[in-house]
Amino acid sequence: MVDDDVELVSAKHRDAPYGAYTTINQLADDGGIAHLFNRWHTLGEKPTCRLVTTPGLSGTAQDLATTIQHLRALRMSGLPLATSEEHQKPIKELCRCIRQHTKPERLPALWNQNSNPREPTEEEQAQVARFLSMLVIDHTRLPRGFVAYAAANMYAKPVLERLRTQAAPDPVWQAVHDLMRVRMRAAGPIPRGKLPAVLAYKPGTPLPNAADLERADVSRIVAMTDIDIAIRTAIAHPRGFQPLVPQPRLSHLSVKMNAGHCGDNSIERAEELHREYRDYWRQRLSGDPAARAEQARLRRRLHRVSDEAAAAASNPTIQGRALWRELQRRVDDLPEESLPVGMDADLVLGGICDLTSECKVWFSERFDVEGEIARLRTQRGDAS
Repeated sequence: MVDDDVELVSAKHRDAPYGAYTTINQLADDGGIAHLFNRWHTLGEKPTCRLVTTPGLSGTAQDLATTIQHLRALRMSGLPLATSEEHQKPIKELCRCIRQHTKPERLPALWNQNSNPREPTEEEQAQVARFLSMLVIDHTRLPRGFVAYAAANMYAKPVLERLRTQAAPDPVWQAVHDLMRVRMRAAGPIPRGKLPAVLAYKPGTPLPNAADLERADVSRIVAMTDIDIAIRTAIAHPRGFQPLVPQPRLSHLSVKMNAGHCGDNSIERAEELHREYRDYWRQRLSGDPAARAEQARLRRRLHRVSDEAAAAASNPTIQGRALWRELQRRVDDLPEESLPVGMDADLVLGGICDLTSECKVWFSERFDVEGEIARLRTQRGDAS
């Protein structure tokens, strides 16, 4: 609504499997054009109307779009809405579809006087022509799956340019999106809660008035003032609407496993096993003279295990995760009696992690670990 001008909008976001609208009947039913027509008629044929959708048009649906463009041009030029035979066919078809998808009591009075519903009268065609001259079919919108990636630049950035601000568009989009999401999904507090409507329509109960109807939907109403506040809040406090960035891990082990695209859970487990492995040998070396030789023998064996595992998981695209699984499998296969006293397979895997922290085992191609850690430290400082 702008001043006294109103536009009725039907938003129909169809997913990719549905394909394009191919018939006028699909536009009237699935696209909501029949419903728009009835609302437009109820409001005295004054509002403009718009169908916003995603999949495009073809077939007779495209013919109707061509007719709409023709009639709109005539209306805006101040000319009579004359139609050729080419345009009369889509108009007649839409008349039939509107009748098919509308209850008789909701149709204009003149329509119910037609004795042959399959053949629209001149009055019906003239009214539909007036409606089409006020209609826009906006069928080039992105599917829902792509909106999150493009919305900030497509929708928020133009608003910020009009406000003449250099604020980042992503927080603004997120603020408005969150507001709309909460309001559209809100059931809202109602006096009865979820109790059944006992005697809600007892004899003598009047029809709900405008205030009653608005009260039922008040939790879902989004006013322009709400959107304006959301935009200005996001401009003033952009970090409050940005996703939380996890703090990067800075140990040699975690940086190398992350470079190999190992999962967060695997990295956390590796860090824990690494600590337990080092604690094990710290205790053994403090009181067992033979422990150092046993530790060296285990390290040589783990070098061989990691070498054989890397050869078995040599696909570069999945090297890190595949190597981690292969290492786990191979240490599980080690005979328990061949392991140091008190050490199990998980603790042996901690030995692999220890070699990784010393840059003796790699979960990806070799790279400058110290340089990457320095970069992550700088990034963490900027984020804070």
